[in-house]
Amino acid sequence: MMTAEKDRNRINEFFELTSLDFNLRKFHKPVLVYEVVEDKVRYSLWEEELLDRFGLKNVDGWDATEDVIFCPDWMQKKEEDEYDDEDDEDLDLDDLDLAKDLGLDDDDV
Repeated sequence: MMTAEKDRNRINEFFELTSLDFNLRKFHKPVLVYEVVEDKVRYSLWEEELLDRFGLKNVDGWDATEDVIFCPDWMQKKEEDEYDDEDDEDLDLDDLDLAKDLGLDDDDV
């Protein structure tokens, strides 16, 4: 499914990273509509009013395709991001209750 990005700074970041010369001044309220498929990002630029009128679910095409490695990190699929947060958590023996499983006394820990 397509995703809509309305933040003008993020849209500018996308076009800067992809080295595309695109002028957003012709849009009153630009919306970057994109979809990440395998290693490609399919995208098009819409006017917010048109997108609101017809709905994101009715967008069935794109204007251009770019390799995902040249795109900002925020465009990556969210499924990958939810696993990254788990690495940041600090775990200790009390949380895991490993001392009990290993047969260690409180003095040994």
